Amino acid sequence: MRAIDFTLDPRLEADTQHVTSLPLCEVLLMNDARYAWLILVPRRIGLVEILDLPMAAQQTLWQEINIAASALRQVASCDKLNIGALGNIVRQLHVHVIARKEGDAAWPGPVWGHGRAEPYTQAELQSLVALLQHQLAAHAA
Repeated sequence: MRAIDFTLDPRLEADTQHVTSLPLCEVLLMNDARYAWLILVPRRIGLVEILDLPMAAQQTLWQEINIAASALRQVASCDKLNIGALGNIVRQLHVHVIARKEGDAAWPGPVWGHGRAEPYTQAELQSLVALLQHQLAAHAA
């Protein structure tokens, strides 16, 4: 169910492609082909920190993070999954789930602020979104 007044931060909207909606979160794909990178955004208004969610919703968020991480690992080979909720620039509560590979563009450092994003082609974006939708549905079942 969507929150009636929920709106996605304009920076997240500009940098991502919508993948699917889970019970609590919108699942977005960061449009940067250097990394397989999902962002989960709870459809709740005015939240900044995970602890701003009621405990039951925190549990749902962690379940959805697990679903997203499992789906991402099926779609993108990786050596490590990075999961984080920083929010220093975009205050709207969101959680990053990033598939990292040794030797990727930012390895072993963080992906934030490392070089310029390399957008997917339209065909790559459509293909990856379809794969993610399939895996997310399978892991959410």
